[in-house]
Order: sequence, then C-alpha cells, then structure tokens
Amino acid sequence: MRNVTTYLLTLFISFAALSVFAQKAQQTISGRVTDAEDGKPLPGATIKAGEIRGTSTDKGGNFTLKNISDNIEALSISYIGYQTSTVEIQGGGPVDIKLKRSTYQADEVIINATRVTDKTAMAYTNVTAAAIDKQNLGQDLPVLLNFSPSLVSTSDAGGGVGYTGIRIRGSDATRINVTVNGIPYNDAESQGVFWVNMPDFASSVSSIQIQRGVGTSTNGAGAFGASVNINTNAFRQNAYAELNNSYGSFNTFKNTLKVGSGLIKDKFTFDARLSRVSSDGFVDRASSELHSYYLSGGYFGKKSFVRVNVFSGKERTYQSWNGVPEARLKGDREGILAYIDRNGLDEKDAANLLDSDNRTYNSYTYKNEVDNYRQDHYQIVSSHSLSDKLTFNLNGFLVRGLGYYEQYRKQDKYSNYNLPNVVIGGDTLKRTDLIRRRWLDNYFYGTTFSFDYNSFKKLTASFGGGWNKYDGDHYGQIIWARNAGNTGNEHQYYFSEGKKKDFNLYGKLYYQFTDKLNAFADLQFRNVNHTIFGTDNDLVQLAFDQSYSFFNPKAGINYQLTDQSSVYASYSIGNREPNRDDFTSSTANLFPESERMQNVEAGFRTQRGKWAFAANYYLMSYKNQLVLTGQINDVGNSVRVNVPKSYRTGIELEGAVVFNRFLKWNANATFSQNKIQNFTEYVVNYDTGDYNTINHGKSDISFSPNMIAGSQFTYTLRKNLELALLTKYVGKQYLDNTSSETRKLDAYLTNDIRLSWTIKPSWANEISFNLLVNNILDEKYESNGYTYGYFAGGALTQENFYFPQAGRNFLVGVNFRF
Repeated sequence: MRNVTTYLLTLFISFAALSVFAQKAQQTISGRVTDAEDGKPLPGATIKAGEIRGTSTDKGGNFTLKNISDNIEALSISYIGYQTSTVEIQGGGPVDIKLKRSTYQADEVIINATRVTDKTAMAYTNVTAAAIDKQNLGQDLPVLLNFSPSLVSTSDAGGGVGYTGIRIRGSDATRINVTVNGIPYNDAESQGVFWVNMPDFASSVSSIQIQRGVGTSTNGAGAFGASVNINTNAFRQNAYAELNNSYGSFNTFKNTLKVGSGLIKDKFTFDARLSRVSSDGFVDRASSELHSYYLSGGYFGKKSFVRVNVFSGKERTYQSWNGVPEARLKGDREGILAYIDRNGLDEKDAANLLDSDNRTYNSYTYKNEVDNYRQDHYQIVSSHSLSDKLTFNLNGFLVRGLGYYEQYRKQDKYSNYNLPNVVIGGDTLKRTDLIRRRWLDNYFYGTTFSFDYNSFKKLTASFGGGWNKYDGDHYGQIIWARNAGNTGNEHQYYFSEGKKKDFNLYGKLYYQFTDKLNAFADLQFRNVNHTIFGTDNDLVQLAFDQSYSFFNPKAGINYQLTDQSSVYASYSIGNREPNRDDFTSSTANLFPESERMQNVEAGFRTQRGKWAFAANYYLMSYKNQLVLTGQINDVGNSVRVNVPKSYRTGIELEGAVVFNRFLKWNANATFSQNKIQNFTEYVVNYDTGDYNTINHGKSDISFSPNMIAGSQFTYTLRKNLELALLTKYVGKQYLDNTSSETRKLDAYLTNDIRLSWTIKPSWANEISFNLLVNNILDEKYESNGYTYGYFAGGALTQENFYFPQAGRNFLVGVNFRF
C-alpha cells in the first residue's frame, strides 16, 4: 500500500498523456435551439454529444461543439419543460433544433429549483438511472454511488446490504442534506440518513445530483458537506414491465418487479415497484431481510401536473454495530485474553470472541438482537404553468416511522429500569438477565413550494421554501426478565417526546451579463425550533426548548473562456443546529452551540475532442464545529463539543477520455487537508474521577482521508457486451481527532470487475445479464471504526474497534424488460 499514492499519481499523468493521444479533431457542430411554437431562442438548453462532451446554448439559443469525434452519431438536446430531442449529426451547415413544450416533463420542473448546472459555479455530479442500473444487484445506494468524487461508502455487515453509509469530503451523513423529489429525507432529530429504511430504492431512481460543499439552497437539514438530490419520477410514454433478479455471495438475493401503464388518454400514468432484498451478511449473523414498494400516479393537464407517490420500506436487520476489537482483528491471542479480562466477558461471550474469525466476529449472539423498523412515505407533488415564463410548484408530504431494536442484557441492574430489587426468600437480587426494546414512533410532515421564472433571455429566478414538523416518541420496554418479580408485561421504563419545526424561504437569481459572463445569487432564511422533554434511556430528565434563526447567503460567477472551457468561483455561508444527541448528552458547562461554515469553491472545466477535464478547489472553514473530544456526561455517554476553528480544503480532479469506440476511461481524485486548529483531548480518569487533558495542537479531523480516488475503465467488446474495471482508493483515516497512528484505518485500494450483456429477443424488449465481482484482489480492509480510552490503575487503556469489509465476492443478475 506504500506505493499506492505514487501509482495513482502516475495514473493521472497517464490520463493526461493518453488524453492528448486520444484527441483527434473530426468536426465542428453548431446550431440554434428554439421553441417550436413561437420561435423564441432557448438559452441554457443542454446539448450532449456522447457521454463526455456537451455544452449549453447562449442567450440567443446558439451553440458550438468543436472537435467532435466521428464516433458520435447524434446529439441529445434537453431543456426543462420541453421534450428531449435527438438529432442525427450530418455534414453541412448549422443544425436548427426546435423543441416542443411538454407537460410530461413536469417532474424535472419540480426538482429544478434545488438543482444546479454548469453555470451555477458549484461542484456537482449527476448520476443517471442507466449508470445505477449497471450496479444495482442488491447493494444499497451508498455503495452504488461509491465511485462519485470525494465519496467514501461503508457497510456495517461488510457486504453493502443493511446498515450502510456515506461520507463526502469527510463529512458524515448527519451533515449531508438528502431530498427525494425536493422533499427532505434526513431524520429531523438526528439529522442522519438511514438508507436501510429505503431498501432497493435505487430501482425507483431516475436521476441523482450530488452537490459538494454547502450547495444551493434546498429544504431540510443544513448541508455541511454535500447535498444528495434524488428524483424518483420519470415519464414513461409506453406501458412496461420489468422483472429483476439477482443472487450473490453471503446468500444475497434481490427480487424486483416493476410495472407501468404508460400514458393513458394523454393524461394519466401509473407506476409500481415491489422489492425484496435479503442477505446473511459478511459479518457473522449480520443478516438483513428488507421489503419495499413504490407506487406512483400522475395526472397531466394542459397547464397543471399532479403526481402522488407512496413508498415504504420494512427492515429487519441483525445488529452488527459493535465492530471487531483490534486484538481480534489482528489475531493477537494475548490481546484478546486481556480484552476479555478487562471487559468482564462471561464464558459464552469469551468463547465467541476466541473462536470467531478475525474479520467476521460479531459480539451479539442472542437470536433476536435485531433492528425492526418500518417507514412509510406519502408525497403529493404538483406543478402549474401560470404563464409562459412562470411556473408554480407545490408539494406536500407525510412520513410515518415505527419500530424498535431489541437487545438481550446480561445481569443488568433493576435500578436502570425503574424497577425495585427482587426478593426471593432471604436473598435480594439487584440484577437480572432481561430483554429490552427501544422504540421510535414518529411522524414527519410538511410542504415545499417554489415559483420559477424564466425570461428566456438573461434572467432566471426562483423563490421558494418549505415548512415541516417532526413529532416523535422515544420509549423503552422490558419484554422479559429472568427474575421479573412483580414487573408487568412490557414494562415501560422511559419515555420522551421530541418536536421539531423547520421553516425556510429562499430566493435564487441567475443573470447572463454577456455571452461569456453569468452570475448567481442565492439567499436563504431558515428558522428551527426543537423541543425535547421527558426521560431518556438513562433515566435522565430532559427539558430542552431551543430556537435558531439562520441566514445563508450564496453567490458565484461563471466565465466562458472559450466554447469548450470555463472558469467559476462561488462563496457561500451555511449554518446548522445541533442534533438531538447533542442536547440529551450535554451538561450545563458543555451545552452545544450551532455551527457555521464558510465555503469557497473555484474551478475550471474544459472539453476537447475525445476528452474532458475539470478541477475544483474548495475551502470549508468551520466555526464551532461539533466534534467528539473524549468528554462524557454524568451517565457515561460521549458528548460532542464545539471546537472554535477547523477547516477542510482540497482540490477535486475529474476526467474522462474516449480512446475509440471500444474503450473509455472515467477517473477522479481528491487531495485534501482536514484540520482542527487546536484540539484538546479529554481522557476520563477513573482513579481520580476527573479528566486527563492532552493538547494535540493542529490535528486531523477524524474519518477524513487526505486522498480519495476512483477509476472506471470500460471496454465495449461488442455493441451489447461491456466489461468494466472499477478501482477505488481511500487514504488513511483517523478514528478520532488526535492524529494518533495507533487509532486509524489503513489506506485501501479495491478493484471490482463488472460484465454487462444485453440481448433483444423477439418476445421481450430486452434481457440484460450483469455480473459484478467485488474486491477481486481480495484486499483486507476496514472502512469504518471507532475508539475510546480511559485511565484506570494508573494506566491508559485505548479500545479500538473496526468494521471489516468483505473480501472477494460476487453478485449476478438477470433483468427482463417488456
């Protein structure tokens, strides 16, 4: 692994050299895009020539694409609110393209207010449904997005099914804003994203846009690392049916049925999906049984569009949250025995630890140690054309969540559960074995709206916002105890309620000053109120009522250097409130404050012949970022504490080259520094009942690799047969903020191979066969972990835990499309 960085740098130098070799000037294509009805030019229309070349029209609707390869046979032209058109490339004069208005493209209109383009001066990546379909064999969305720039995915069970997560630019899921059809998805209280509640959601996705940094104003939780904007709605003109089945390592199954009515009487469409995903998991007992459905009905009027979406996910996942102790991972028997001794493991748990595999150990052995949760979503989205230039979008939603996780507890104190000690004969029992369930019962509902204005000349503007409310109950039950005494059935030992209201308004303005220069301004006001009251699971009384008002301005410029190259720069400010755990774990002298970030983005994009390249510089400067310092509250829970100054800065490189009609290469790399200006670690000292403090000065932010890279070589053997080599590199990551080499995740490099074969028999539209071999070189690596330490007996003990990922494994699928 020592030479991986050199290897990857060589790879990018090779990319530059091969790009020069690959370019061969062929032809220049120019033309004009206008409205088919009134002949008005359509500025900002998107022109695509193959997968890596594209441009947009100027204020007069004109475009030019130079050095287009003779492999490109057609142009694809799209514009929000218009039918996408495909035009064959023919020699001769300019191409005259007339686009027809279409109510059927209203789904794109609805999400347009929260998406960006090449002229928005922000870093982003668009992921198409076609790209997702090639990988969609049962693994969760974070794994399918793994090759996006600056993104790291992880899986608790090690195989990409069940509890999975992403980090973008080192920011975890609580700092990544996720919307579905413009509607907020993040859990309102934790601000996290639980992809396990959306099993096989990738099968209902039509497109995804990932905006890195603060991004454009959107609805829901504040974006402090990225925004992920998911659109599920895609208009299908004709009726269809799909049956997708896959099987793979760890007894992983995916079965998906999709049907759609096509357009009925020029006004209605209906779409449905039913899915099941199951897996034993790479880690011992880390099984998943996941079920979901998606229903959608759309009405297309002359000037109005309404769609109703209902989708649901039900998951039953065996817990693998504890990871593997470091001694077990390294096969250190002496260290394992010491771990058993200092943590007081009984004979059964000790045997489980000693006898398990180094990489698949799971501390849980109780058969029902499961997470059991269901989440139902109801959405109504609508778009109304008020005039040729003005559109009004109005959406409403309701999310219903209900479920628990179950745990077997050995010799727990009765007092921990508001229970009296049990007297049997002359003996007083203070502890017992028991089974508990911790419940979440919540509703999340609200509305979003936007007015979108397009002058078809120089000005485009949006005014919108949203309001939502979360109402959630947290409570625990004892469902069994070995010595229950007079305890009633399903004894409730704690109950708390959380309510959160979130209101925001934003205004966005895009203006084309000249043919080469455009700018944008984006202003958002957000007000949040969060109340928590009752008793938490540690029997501590809660009473919090906090309100925040945030102003988040953004502005940027984009300058077209040539028809093929542009530069841009933007400046944004983002603010975000603490989450539920920050409040409930806080103490009087460690009460959390809101966080603030200033974000600078500056970049360069170019396309020449058969290759394209982009470079983006970013600086994300934080004030009062909440991080773990080692401090704990009076019941032993970790507390996140504000650190005054920290930052992330780096450069993101992206490139693509088409060598010939058979071979193409996409690659990206991020080089960054992620620092806390002055970090003080607090290590609890059980001998003194106080803390030992260690000042680390400038230190690295945890889980923030200084280098991330991805590469996708695709070779088309025949028109319907494709072979791809997928490579991912993630640099060293620290488990905490101390920059300690004894608390880290090693860098890793994985290689996957994907084979796709498509045939078109007479009795079906298409049959596709997909084979994915993950980690083909059987790299032993860990993508996540955690650590904690303490002083006892005059010595420091540091406990490190890791989440190993699967070695070589496979998934194979067959999809029937009718």
